[in-house]
Amino acid sequence: MAKGYSKDLRVRAVGIVESGESAREAARILEIGASTAIRWLERYRTTGCVDAKPGTGHSRSPLEQYKQWLIDLVGSEPDLTLVEIRARLRSEKKQKAGIGSIWRFFDRHGITFKKNSARRRAGSSRRRRRARCPESRATQARCAAPRLPR
Repeated sequence: MAKGYSKDLRVRAVGIVESGESAREAARILEIGASTAIRWLERYRTTGCVDAKPGTGHSRSPLEQYKQWLIDLVGSEPDLTLVEIRARLRSEKKQKAGIGSIWRFFDRHGITFKKNSARRRAGSSRRRRRARCPESRATQARCAAPRLPR
């Protein structure tokens, strides 16, 4: 994100306009955008100061109030998906949240969802077949052949 202009530059722009130049001319002299100088002057005329508007600050996640509940939920049921966590959050806590918000919450708190033997691993079926088959090509061909249902 871009850094805001200094208060000194804002005061200089207002001073140039008060000395008789236009806002666009002040912008050209100070090498800033014309719309920027016009906005500064409008703010100066309405409020009497050239200070930058306060930033929005750090936004707080509404999920923070349910931190312990979410951590306990994932601890007791580690195989829940983000969609299932969202559904539980909505039904049990009446809190709406997006999948991305839930993911960022867990990421912020260092909670990861790692694959383990209880879950199916991601990847191509070809890799899984090779992993189960011995190294010889003849055996690999037999393993790759379609199997009849039992």
